[in-house]
Amino acid sequence: MPEGDAVHRTAGRLRGALDGRVLTRSDFRVPRHATADLTGRAVVTTVSRGKHLLTRVEGDLTVHTHLRMDGSWLVTPAGRRTPPGDLVRLILANERWQAVGRRLGMVDLVRTDEEARLVGHLGPDLLGPDWDPEEAARRLRAAPGRPIGEALLDQRNVAGIGTIYRAETLFLRGIWPWRTVGEVEDLEGLVSLAQRIMAANAHHQAPAGTVTTGDRRPASRTWVYGRAGMPCRRCGTRISRGEMGAGPQERLILWCAGCQPR
Repeated sequence: MPEGDAVHRTAGRLRGALDGRVLTRSDFRVPRHATADLTGRAVVTTVSRGKHLLTRVEGDLTVHTHLRMDGSWLVTPAGRRTPPGDLVRLILANERWQAVGRRLGMVDLVRTDEEARLVGHLGPDLLGPDWDPEEAARRLRAAPGRPIGEALLDQRNVAGIGTIYRAETLFLRGIWPWRTVGEVEDLEGLVSLAQRIMAANAHHQAPAGTVTTGDRRPASRTWVYGRAGMPCRRCGTRISRGEMGAGPQERLILWCAGCQPR
């Protein structure tokens, strides 16, 4: 699933193509909003909120989308042929550009003053104007017995962290993913580190990949993520791979048993 920095970059692409321009095409390919038509309305802006996207349109309307696992927004010159219809969930276009939402996990159309109904539950956004490490730490502390690796992925605590930034942040702080929240001494320092790493990656283009080591060479970009079974860059211990959570909440986790002792 795309993480907060990828969604942040997507919002930037949508702003560049749609902001201030009048829509000449509005095609919702989801049953709930199949009859909705935003043609003739100007797009005000698009903002990211954690892993959510909010495209605000004249008339106090907001198009809410979420990429989930496989979704993406493709921005191309207006009139260019779109992908096969079963992949496309939404098209927003003006005279110059078209934005095609493919395999979107969520598509909603609500009044702008009702956005909180969709994203109001989220914790402080690592890349948002509401970022507040003290508030993020307070939310984490509300469940002291929960494994820190699970708590960091709960968007109600911190908005934007996914499996990559969880693994890299916990490695850099030397924290075993199953250590309980109550056993982590400096939660504010932990989430502040995650914010700094994500902010440093927020303006990278997708082909550059996530860089947490400071080395942009393809084989050297991360400490543990994507390196299962390989030697740790610090201590040489082979990187471990496992799963955290249960059922639909189960997610990949990687760590170094040497640098992140149990």
